[in-house]
Amino acid sequence: MEMSKVRILAVLPAQEVLRESASAFAMGQVASIAASPRGLPSNVDIDPAFPAVPLASIGATGLVASMSAARAPEFVVRGEIDEAAYSSLAKDGVSAINGSRIFADPRISTTLAPGCAVGPLGQAHDVASKLDVATLAARKLSGRGVALAIMDTGINLAHLQAKGLTPALDPSLTWSAGAGLPGNYPVDHGTMCAFDALIAAPDATLLDFPILLSTTSGRSAMDGFLSDALQAYSTLLTMMRLPLSQRRYRSLVISNSWGMYHQSWDLPAGHPGRYADNRSHPFNIIVGSLARSGADILFAAGNCGKDCPDGRCQGQVRNSITGANAHPEVITVAGATINDRRVGYSSQGPGIAGMAHAKPDLTSYTHFLGSEAFGAGTEDSGTSAACPVAAGAVAALRTKLPPSRLAPKDLARELRTDAVLVGGGTAGWNRDYGYGIVRPAATAIRLGL
Repeated sequence: MEMSKVRILAVLPAQEVLRESASAFAMGQVASIAASPRGLPSNVDIDPAFPAVPLASIGATGLVASMSAARAPEFVVRGEIDEAAYSSLAKDGVSAINGSRIFADPRISTTLAPGCAVGPLGQAHDVASKLDVATLAARKLSGRGVALAIMDTGINLAHLQAKGLTPALDPSLTWSAGAGLPGNYPVDHGTMCAFDALIAAPDATLLDFPILLSTTSGRSAMDGFLSDALQAYSTLLTMMRLPLSQRRYRSLVISNSWGMYHQSWDLPAGHPGRYADNRSHPFNIIVGSLARSGADILFAAGNCGKDCPDGRCQGQVRNSITGANAHPEVITVAGATINDRRVGYSSQGPGIAGMAHAKPDLTSYTHFLGSEAFGAGTEDSGTSAACPVAAGAVAALRTKLPPSRLAPKDLARELRTDAVLVGGGTAGWNRDYGYGIVRPAATAIRLGL
């Protein structure tokens, strides 16, 4: 009987076969790994179709200038090991095999609302009113010229057009774990996210990154692996590393309505290859690198709130904001209804120890009638909807405020400053709403945009 396999990420020293793979991928060419790399452990079966990802860091700090095929000192590859070998590695806390560092490649999934939630409260136009999109539009803050990447299950442009939208999409800047054409994926979670992002930024250019289209037997249609997100982020970092004069877009906003629901999907606590609380995991490094290159990155807080947790949370409602969702250089978004009340499934802070404590950062809107991606009358829900609503707000501000003028971490600070405190509470962070509910128009007015 053949033993089951477990996916892992391995970090290997730079060598020609890996540089060639990464270089071909960066140029949009077939980028398979042609031969077994030096240093690859004998019990790891490499995935040759997964292009090598350049990695450069000092500790947990990614070095943007060296994250290229030509200059990177290390590369990330994807592979599989026997379940028994993985269990042994996890139990013994082994972080390296034959000099190759081993990291978790956990399953990731959408943050759509759990079944215990009620039907829609309000509609998309109510969300637009709460965000004061009219003021943004009057100031010509529509997202025009801003790239808005939807990291999800793929976008269906025809559905968005049928809802009265006129979305722009750049099909040349994409990445997918499976087959399909940008803008032509089945109507699903990714289409919902795109609709929600366009509420505040109707003129932004969508980038379609269907990282959650599973290609693994037995997985849901809305699952993926962290390695898929790693490869997608590498694509965007290649663009952001170009001189400003050569970039297609001055501003890039990335919406991520997904996460790792439970730490059992990861290596155990204390393991150096773990993802949940490890800033030195390759994906957490590349997230930091992309943020420092000028990208605004938003992540959903998750749906493990104590009042109504998703079943995939397995009852874990503390320390449920983990991994990149708790990264210090992203905006982590909780969910509230149009009545400014937190939805019970929205994950509460603080972020897991080892990442950023004050998570979520902000709260945005969810659980409204919008895209109807899951059928007529169905709500756009979960922190899955709240995240792209907030991402659209950021994209709107970026219309006139490129990162060369205000870095992502500084724009995040300005948004926190103008966020509305629920119930008129004391200024500062709280575990339910972060720093409050996002008010992009107030930030636009204060910054003179």
